[in-house]
Amino acid sequence: MLVARFKALADPLRLEVIELLRSQEMCVCDLCDRMAIAQSKLSFHLKTLREAGLISARQDGRWIYYSLNPAEFGDLENYLSVLRQLRPQRPANPCPPDRL
Repeated sequence: MLVARFKALADPLRLEVIELLRSQEMCVCDLCDRMAIAQSKLSFHLKTLREAGLISARQDGRWIYYSLNPAEFGDLENYLSVLRQLRPQRPANPCPPDRL
């Protein structure tokens, strides 16, 4: 799931969705207006974020509202935290001349 989450965040439009949802839940029509993109294109990106577990959707009548799943960002934070704690790597051992 970690790979799917990083992959979902590797697109500028999906990052923009995440930024917009940081402060509040939003319906699809508001996201389309704020991002100035077609609903079909936005739906593709929302599906990717939802499948990665980064956002959730709730339906209220005809409207679908999206919000962040803050707890699901924990895996990403933990992974990056481990990477930050890595020490500088030793240089590689030189290859023996007979392997050239």
